[in-house]
Amino acid sequence: MAEDKAAAAAVEPAAAPSGGGKNNIILIALAVINMLVVAGVGFMMFQGKKKEAAEPKLEHVIKGEKEAQDHDKEHTDEKKFVGQIIPLEKFIINLAGSKGRKLASVSIELEVKGPAVQEEIDKRKAQVRDIIIIILSSKTYEEVSSREGKDNLRNEIKDTINSFLVKGKISNVFFTEFIYN
Repeated sequence: MAEDKAAAAAVEPAAAPSGGGKNNIILIALAVINMLVVAGVGFMMFQGKKKEAAEPKLEHVIKGEKEAQDHDKEHTDEKKFVGQIIPLEKFIINLAGSKGRKLASVSIELEVKGPAVQEEIDKRKAQVRDIIIIILSSKTYEEVSSREGKDNLRNEIKDTINSFLVKGKISNVFFTEFIYN
């Protein structure tokens, strides 16, 4: 009987690994799939490095530096360039909300780039003056007395005039005289 028990005990441990064999197959399949994914990612990285190596690095750096210098030069040229200035006659207007007690005397000059825009403004001078008078007379003393208010006024005049110009745009508006009482 002891021999039967020992034989039964020897058979039972042998049965346990056979059930674990299914687990081993799953683990092996997952390991193979994982290795295939890693190999695919490695292959894609290799192809990317291969393309980078095909383009000489020194030429790439030189090309990038040249583009940066050209970009800086363009912006420097734009800042240095002062367009043609178109002076407008003096504007004397009543400020809004003052019932005629607050007057403003304003001289404005428009900066444009190119003779085509200058010609268009000369032809539409009455329309430009009308728009500027409407904008100026809609402002109160509080709106135009500060630097921020003048900057906002400058931008509003520029944007409004640019909205109807066809041959170009105004690049800047200058107040050469701004007096109010």
